[in-house]
Amino acid sequence: MPLDHRRGAVQPRGLGPAKSDSSRATIAVDEHVIQRIQGLKSMEVVVRAGRGYRRYRVVKSGGPNDLVFQSVVKGAPMRDNNILVRHIKPAARKLGIPWVNWQVLRRSCATWLQQAGVDVKDAQGIMRHSRASTTQDVYQQLVPESQRSAVQKLTVYVEAGRLLQ
Repeated sequence: MPLDHRRGAVQPRGLGPAKSDSSRATIAVDEHVIQRIQGLKSMEVVVRAGRGYRRYRVVKSGGPNDLVFQSVVKGAPMRDNNILVRHIKPAARKLGIPWVNWQVLRRSCATWLQQAGVDVKDAQGIMRHSRASTTQDVYQQLVPESQRSAVQKLTVYVEAGRLLQ
């Protein structure tokens, strides 16, 4: 995933063929994300090696076309399952989230976009779906609080209509 910090974007580059043209699209990211990724370039990780330890730079090469997420030892692409098991699941457990996987993260993202009032076409682009119906029907979940809010809005609407009669 090469990083273009000037444009606030990340260009996905998977290990296999993309499922659709949308899967190859540039992804817009917040400036804070760009700053965090840039910060990785100066970080080191210590890995146990036999009785001793080895230090590795977190980012082996930080050119504009290099991967953002690289294996610590060789700088090769990291497998998604390794990222999940070694980094995301332990962080989730520390936060009190007992179960997390890539699907849970994608559904959460889509749902939060919906709750933030993001237009479904923009959410479709962010999620890199070829159809907006996939974003809405499969990924965005109903949240009880948003349903309560919808019912309250309906009540206000109906009450306002009664006052006009």
